[in-house]
Amino acid sequence: MAHPSPPHVQSAQAQVAAALQQVEGKPVDLLKVSWAELEASVVKLLGGAFQVNNPNHQGLALGLAGAFAERMAEEHGAFWFPNRDSPEGATLGFPDAIIMLSPFGAVMDALAQSKLSKIEDLAADIRRSLGQARFAPGATQSLGATGPKMGPAEYQRLFDPGFLQFAVLDAAKAKSSFEAKPDALARDIREALGRTQPPLPQEARQQFEGQIVQALQRLDASKPLSDQMDRAPRISELVGHLFATIGGTGAAPEEFWGEIVLPLLFIGTPASFPPVDEEETQAFTQGAPPLALFVDVVPHTVQAPEEGLLGTFEQTDLTLEHPGFGKVGALRLIKVNAERIKPLLATFDPDKTIDAVRRFTKYMEEKAGKGAPPNPQNEEMLKAATVLLTDLKRAVSENGDLCLRRLTEAEAASEQAVALVRKALQGPRIILS
Repeated sequence: MAHPSPPHVQSAQAQVAAALQQVEGKPVDLLKVSWAELEASVVKLLGGAFQVNNPNHQGLALGLAGAFAERMAEEHGAFWFPNRDSPEGATLGFPDAIIMLSPFGAVMDALAQSKLSKIEDLAADIRRSLGQARFAPGATQSLGATGPKMGPAEYQRLFDPGFLQFAVLDAAKAKSSFEAKPDALARDIREALGRTQPPLPQEARQQFEGQIVQALQRLDASKPLSDQMDRAPRISELVGHLFATIGGTGAAPEEFWGEIVLPLLFIGTPASFPPVDEEETQAFTQGAPPLALFVDVVPHTVQAPEEGLLGTFEQTDLTLEHPGFGKVGALRLIKVNAERIKPLLATFDPDKTIDAVRRFTKYMEEKAGKGAPPNPQNEEMLKAATVLLTDLKRAVSENGDLCLRRLTEAEAASEQAVALVRKALQGPRIILS
């Protein structure tokens, strides 16, 4: 594969191949043998009915998923891309049409039904869908054989929720929107699209109509949204954001929050710095960003949770914004305990933080015996981190529920348009000229 399986999938696949060889007394080609024929060998490995919660059975499913992915790669050029919503941490994408496939989920489903040949049916469906995409009118201008193709980077941008932002939701407005009927929510959003100031570009308006309004209209109009959150989790989360968010931060990659931004809170503004070793000095002289070294070398003045979300929130700090989200598997909106970080934010001062990093840079220059190499990225990171923390400090002072939102890169890029619609939804319904 041009974009190989994740290491844990490769390992599981190798283990399954070895186990099959042992049970059959000969090699079993996982990429050639039919799924129906393979099922007889798999039954021997299972030793009985497939058990979804059995770790050994899950490992078997993961190994078979790796083989399924390789077959799709060979036939259709499929590739793995990172996807935090997926149980295996990655999902399969296809270059000629926007199709996402969880090989692990497909194999688990087939094994649970004791019918591994269902994989053949799924492969046929994918073959059919890709054929239709290739030969559809206008395909050569979009995702057809001669047009631009989708790759892992494009899929990750669209589907991997690798960005985070903190949002403060008005608890009463959130409850009201989650318990409203989908048709009423769709009507309110459609009307708000016509009230945005400045007006939404036509393309953005059509996107809201197609992806949000129509999605709400496809739900059961007789039941509140809260009863259907498992059918439309992303739309439900966005409804809360649109109708109830009253403050928050910008969006940034999860790694930036977890490895740079939030550690700055726990480090504070130390008056002195610890000894550094040769490896750290060498990294500095070779151009490592001083900010990255600062959060790696300088100890926390306030102890952070050893385990937990972003190294900041304990499991007990996380709750559901509405009970209806309890039916949702991969949550992208979760309420966090603001009290965990309020004391740290109360003492946060962006100028003092910047000064601490500057002093640390001079300290490293003294230890290295030379100046820091020019690093524009360091200045950008430092500015972004202090802006996010300033936003977060302001957010926790709001009277509402502090929530963490997961977004894809594409969703993060559209936040400006979302903010316009949110303002129209929460503002006065009549615009005076």
